[in-house]
Amino acid sequence: MKTIYGIQYLRAFAALAVVVFHAAEKTGHHFAIGAAGVDVFFVISGFIMWVISDRRPLTPLAFLVERIRRIGPVYWLATLVMVAGGLAGLFPNLVVTVQHLAASLLFIPARSPSNGEIWPVLVQGWTLNFEIFFYLVFALSLTLPRRFRLATVAAFFVLLVLAGGLFETGNALFLTYTRPIMLEFVAGMLIGQLWLTGRVPGPRTGMLLVAAALAGFAGLEIFKLPFDAFKCGPLAIALVSGILALEAAGKVGRWRPLAFLGDASYSVYIWHTFAISVLVKFGMAAGIGSGILFPAAVVAGVIAGSIAYVGLERPLTQLLRSNRPNTSPKAVQAKNA
Repeated sequence: MKTIYGIQYLRAFAALAVVVFHAAEKTGHHFAIGAAGVDVFFVISGFIMWVISDRRPLTPLAFLVERIRRIGPVYWLATLVMVAGGLAGLFPNLVVTVQHLAASLLFIPARSPSNGEIWPVLVQGWTLNFEIFFYLVFALSLTLPRRFRLATVAAFFVLLVLAGGLFETGNALFLTYTRPIMLEFVAGMLIGQLWLTGRVPGPRTGMLLVAAALAGFAGLEIFKLPFDAFKCGPLAIALVSGILALEAAGKVGRWRPLAFLGDASYSVYIWHTFAISVLVKFGMAAGIGSGILFPAAVVAGVIAGSIAYVGLERPLTQLLRSNRPNTSPKAVQAKNA
């Protein structure tokens, strides 16, 4: 798929927002709205999956294998590093059990023995449980004619969210997959369809959408208002739609540093908490004030993620791609002929 720089910049923006959120949380500052970077990621994910499935048809199995290869190895390694750190006493509040570790590695929502929350061993991996479930549903939809896929996936997720509102249970799987945040993937798919058919807004509307989204996020943070997927979802949708409108109008150029951060956004998201935790722990022990630790933690998180991208994720991705068989529908047909 041709690089859409607006999407790359949004991935960078979302990753940086999450980094600032965790850095603020660790240093006693407030930037709760940074968690909304996840909403932006989910809308982007729906968009990308819909667009690439149009331009490069895959079998359901090939699609799932490709997505697991993309996100699995880095996450599994980070999870094992977390476990090793816990066993070494670096994370005194971490309680590790075989059952919870297995669920974490398999992207299955489960309650953490550390605090009872529905979190994997590596806490930020909770978003990957949603991603993998979306990928599974999306892969199954690939068995349908394309004209039915969007409506089918949308109807399925709407029914799940409705079920979540109607039934009360403590089951981790049910509580996870019936959350309204699942609808953000559908919104991304719809935006992808509009993008493919050339029905994106004009640049003026795009600028208004971006400005409205940023103002909305800022307002939630400045006034410390409560927020959830019903507030952040529409703002994320407006932001992605607006950026794509500017992209379609040729208003988004290439800026290498931000494009790099977009490429590195997954590694930044996965690894930043390690750097933040270490820096804050030693910084506080040395008596460094939170006013200095906060920005330093943000920088450390971004640098750690960027190094992990260059030294781990990118080489690993290239290695796995070089060993990837051709499993497109046409290749499979030719092989079986």
